[in-house]
Amino acid sequence: MRCPKPMPEDVSLRLLPEDWLGPLDLAGEWEQDGPRILDLGCGKGRFLLAHAARNPDARLLGVERKLRRIRKIDSKACRAGLRNIRILRMEAMYTLNHLMPENWIDICFVYFPDPWPKEKHHKNRIFGPEFLDSLDRVLSETGVVHFATDNRNYFEEVAEVLQSDSRWRPAEVYIPCEDEVSDFELVWRDTRPTNRLSFQRG
Repeated sequence: MRCPKPMPEDVSLRLLPEDWLGPLDLAGEWEQDGPRILDLGCGKGRFLLAHAARNPDARLLGVERKLRRIRKIDSKACRAGLRNIRILRMEAMYTLNHLMPENWIDICFVYFPDPWPKEKHHKNRIFGPEFLDSLDRVLSETGVVHFATDNRNYFEEVAEVLQSDSRWRPAEVYIPCEDEVSDFELVWRDTRPTNRLSFQRG
């Protein structure tokens, strides 16, 4: 099915070799001028697509490393005529550290990152001092991060790290509407309660 004009051919960010050294010039990627939103690890895109539809003036960038998921999100966004989405196939930390302009993100969603449940693998969890340093660099002055996980141990670890870092303060927790509930949460929410927290610079 072809996208309605003047929808671009697709919504994927096409990077040239020199772009990989970043930071990216994202100013011209959107017609919209609303909040700049990053969905870091957007998975199959259910939240990203629904949030874009509910917020047509926002500028949304989804980051996901699996090509099959990127292609599906691209196709769904195209069919829905969602002009405010862009997607990037990239690893999360590389995106934050090298490709995002400083102070560019107004809102960042980090939903259900890999909890690496075995204790010996906890060092692989994305949340930690380096991740918070990266967020501090790319978030705007009043930038907010919304986090969700079904792993209680991971949730308590993140909460403890944030409480010990004076750069952050609690923010109003974002509760997604039913359309925005991620594919992962839909499968597991009856048996694995979701834990949510939000935090803001300052």
